[in-house]
Amino acid sequence: MVEATGTVVDGEHGPELVFQRVYHVPAKTVWAHVAESDHLQKWIGRWETDQSTGRVLFYMTAESDEPEGEECLVRACSPPHRLVVDTRTPRGTWHLTVGIQTTLDGTVLTFAQRLGSEGLDSIGPGWEYYLDRLSAVLGGESADDIRWDDYYPAMADHYAALAPEGGVAPNPPKDGLEH
Repeated sequence: MVEATGTVVDGEHGPELVFQRVYHVPAKTVWAHVAESDHLQKWIGRWETDQSTGRVLFYMTAESDEPEGEECLVRACSPPHRLVVDTRTPRGTWHLTVGIQTTLDGTVLTFAQRLGSEGLDSIGPGWEYYLDRLSAVLGGESADDIRWDDYYPAMADHYAALAPEGGVAPNPPKDGLEH
């Protein structure tokens, strides 16, 4: 059985759902797998950039062979330590932060999503699933061995119980790009 690892913390801009994973590979390897399209493709999706406009689209290929691109705004990029992205999804704008640091225990990846109006009962299991797919790839295994049915609905109640008092924070303004 897969265990839930995410926690809700008070972030700089409100409540965030946070996950940590420790890897025994260099920080630059973890960075490549969260920031470079050819490595992302192995566990979640791919980036495409329109060089003429600078527009970035993200395609979640782990969910579909022909996904629609979701527009992304890269807010901060400091290789190999920090990536902050806002991505527009059909459910609203998601504010995502990836931090990578080297410690005595290994390379620590901290992933956070600012809470919006979507329920934690689906977001929590979703990120557990994807981060475990990343862990499999970084461990030299296939992400395809990770099964969604092990995460949802098994973790739904756990994550629903983590919602901040009064429910999740409201969605950001319509364009989703304000802080």
